[in-house]
Amino acid sequence: MRKEPSPQDIAAEKIYRDLGLTDSEYDLVKQLLGRLPNYTETGLFSVMWSEHCSYKNSKQLLRCFPTQGEHVLMGPGEGAGIIDIGDGLGIAFKIESHNHPSAIEPFQGAATGVGGILRDVYSMGAQPLALLNSLRFGDPKIERVKYLVANAVAGIAAYGNQTGVPTVGGEVYFDHCYTHNPLINAMCVGVVHHDQICRGTAEGEGNSVLYVGRSTGRDGIEGATFASAELSDNDEPTHAVAIGDPKAGKALMEACLEMVQLPSLIGIQDMGAAGLVSSSAEMANKGGHGIELNLDLVPQREAGMTPYEMMLSESQERMLLVVEKGSEHEYETICEKYGLACVTVGRVTTDGQLRLFHEGQIAAEVPVDALTAKAPVYNRTAQVAHVFGLNQALEVTDLPIADPEKTLKQLLSMPSLASKEWIYKQFDFLAMGNTVAGPGMDAGVVQIPGTKKAVALTTDCNSIYIELDPRQGSAIAVCEAARNLVCTGAKPLAISDNLNFGSPLNPEVFWQLEQSIEGISMAARKLNCPVVSGNVSLFNETNGQPIYPTPIIAMVGLIEDVDRVITGKYQNSGDLIVLIGRNWPELGGSHLQKLIWQNPSGRIPTLDLEYELRAQQLVYLAIQAGLLISAHDVAEGGLAVAVLESAFGTGMGVEVNFTDGLSVSAALFGESQSRFIVSINPGQLPALQQCAQELNVDLRVIGKVIEDDKYQIVYNDQELINCPRSELELVWKEGLSCLMR
Repeated sequence: MRKEPSPQDIAAEKIYRDLGLTDSEYDLVKQLLGRLPNYTETGLFSVMWSEHCSYKNSKQLLRCFPTQGEHVLMGPGEGAGIIDIGDGLGIAFKIESHNHPSAIEPFQGAATGVGGILRDVYSMGAQPLALLNSLRFGDPKIERVKYLVANAVAGIAAYGNQTGVPTVGGEVYFDHCYTHNPLINAMCVGVVHHDQICRGTAEGEGNSVLYVGRSTGRDGIEGATFASAELSDNDEPTHAVAIGDPKAGKALMEACLEMVQLPSLIGIQDMGAAGLVSSSAEMANKGGHGIELNLDLVPQREAGMTPYEMMLSESQERMLLVVEKGSEHEYETICEKYGLACVTVGRVTTDGQLRLFHEGQIAAEVPVDALTAKAPVYNRTAQVAHVFGLNQALEVTDLPIADPEKTLKQLLSMPSLASKEWIYKQFDFLAMGNTVAGPGMDAGVVQIPGTKKAVALTTDCNSIYIELDPRQGSAIAVCEAARNLVCTGAKPLAISDNLNFGSPLNPEVFWQLEQSIEGISMAARKLNCPVVSGNVSLFNETNGQPIYPTPIIAMVGLIEDVDRVITGKYQNSGDLIVLIGRNWPELGGSHLQKLIWQNPSGRIPTLDLEYELRAQQLVYLAIQAGLLISAHDVAEGGLAVAVLESAFGTGMGVEVNFTDGLSVSAALFGESQSRFIVSINPGQLPALQQCAQELNVDLRVIGKVIEDDKYQIVYNDQELINCPRSELELVWKEGLSCLMR
């Protein structure tokens, strides 16, 4: 057995610093315990007080989020949030990051991210319905970045496909700021009956604590601590990267979905970040109890494991259950059927202690609330980013372009705007047979089995906007996510967020985080979409260089009748193409600006939340009334790109002819907010116009769908683009795929 340092050695040699505790935090540990902690206890505090587990640098800000609403069944604090969709059903969903592990070992880092988010959802008693992802990488022309993209995508596909849960949507963007710090955010959505919702709680003196799943190894040790520090060029902490087994993951999922039906179940929680220590301490804290564990009984796949290693290991496919004493055999029988270990490793106590026994000795004994509720909370210094004022003062209204057709092709070939088919064709998005709309659409849509209801799902975030203006850019991210859902005919209901930022110790980064949360909260309240779950991933930087602030917005919406679902694709020749919303001379932070200037700058598009809400209501009501054939939001790349995207994959062409007072670049490629491109039968136009007038939303016909293989834009009576649609579609399809060959 590995010899552990004595408490005196830890204090004298400041070993606690290597584990991630500061001097003041170590002093607080001593104060809470009334003595020096031993090595195992120091390790427990190091992971439980890490940012990844305690949110010590962000908790104060997170309290600003709106978390309550008429549809909220479960808000933040459990494995996933749950919203009510009627008829006794709830939708459980959450998004979470696996960024640092994926930067070191992209296949396993991404794969275990999928496995972990699945466990978060089915530990709530919910049957997983769908997976989504949100990914960020550097320039795919760089070989290292190409390696990260290929292996992260392969890891996501391997785990999701083998567990049989479809990956129905997501988003991928590329920028130099993510070169060393890729972002791998995974989302899972499941359905649960109201009376079968589970919680991660430990209650009832003497009740049994069950360890279920794979055995514990040394993989993933200190993973939470690793995820709470910045990377450096020579970082290779592979011991912090857990190794997943999707076959075992599928077995565990099916076993848990049976076990949550048993009336003797008290609580269930995934052994995720910080492994056995977080699951046991958090369950005990939520139940107001204590837990005793006999570590000699923990299934181990490596010899000589110490209490420190067993408690901090993040070996995958493991669950901790608390069940009524005497009912253990019910769970053992189910697990035996699936070839999983099911071992009683402890019991619930009433003394509020987490007590660990190993080889007949007490290896650790700490108050549960010291590990959880009494973790330090910091309010860091915020300082306005030094370039913010300069960007606010710079209005970019025109970027002269000599050849609009050439510019359009260049935009379509940018990896962030190009087709992501190379990625999503690796995913099984039709598994389970409930997928109505899969990857490549505005949002994924999945039917709720046995009902006519469906849920629309999306992830969204324009980090360029947020780098330039974190408050308004974050509000835009919420609104664009909602637009994605509305385009399918869904009513947006709630948000799960994944806040990916640099170091909060940097006052400018902390200001970005503060502003971003304000922006999200502002938009969430206006759209009546509370934040019911989420994740914070800080210290995403390498050698002091942070990523762009990237608060991913994951959103779920309800479709009452799946037969009313529409997509963003044109259907009929002769249909009119209608622009809902207003064009403004706004090019700051646009992809056109990035194409021409390389680095974004200036004031980003304005956002009028009142107008945004009315525009979304118009599209939603028009779909419910059967007026629209297709609907697609106008986002990155602007109007010329959005109109064309609705034609891709249809074999149809488009003629656009409109006038405006804007420059060519602003009219075609500006990214003004609150806009939709819809197609409609000419006979339905008067009804749509009447609805737009009642809601005071701008609407104008700008073109029509044609059978010819053509994309033509006439602006202010001047033909700017006249090109085969198929030629542009080929450019778009090869923009990313050709770089990944």
